[in-house]
Amino acid sequence: MRHGNKVNKLGRTASHRRALMANMTISLIKHKRITTTLAKAKALRVYAEPIITKSKNDTMHSRRTVFAYLRDKEALKELFSVVAEKVANRPGGYTRILKLGTRIGDNAEMAMIELVDFNEYTDKIGQKDKAAKGKTRRSKKAAAPAAETTTVEAPAADATEETSAE
Repeated sequence: MRHGNKVNKLGRTASHRRALMANMTISLIKHKRITTTLAKAKALRVYAEPIITKSKNDTMHSRRTVFAYLRDKEALKELFSVVAEKVANRPGGYTRILKLGTRIGDNAEMAMIELVDFNEYTDKIGQKDKAAKGKTRRSKKAAAPAAETTTVEAPAADATEETSAE
């Protein structure tokens, strides 16, 4: 029975698992998005999120604590400068896991894990949706006549330009 055993061992020894998680966290920090198996992505989220939380407090102690896990100076600089600034106001949930289907060779479930604040594509879509979406039905009705009036005014301006050109 596995009562109380919450760690997914991933078929590896403890030292191999620590090295795997450290390397994957370094890649996630450097590239902001990596593709791996679903089980590794879920294990990585548990490993990486406390490290990102630790980076929000930029002190010598937190830098040394994070360096004990990662052992990579470039990733440490990137984490404490770029990533920590983006996630400063976020209370948690720094990563997103997206399922990609199965791998052709062994039918393993694949997933993409990414840092939430660094996906510009979904951020732009979210901003457009928020701007276009009205709060109530009334605001949608008020926005519709305003759009119609702008379309009516635009052709009239074009007609005056054409007559002056002749």
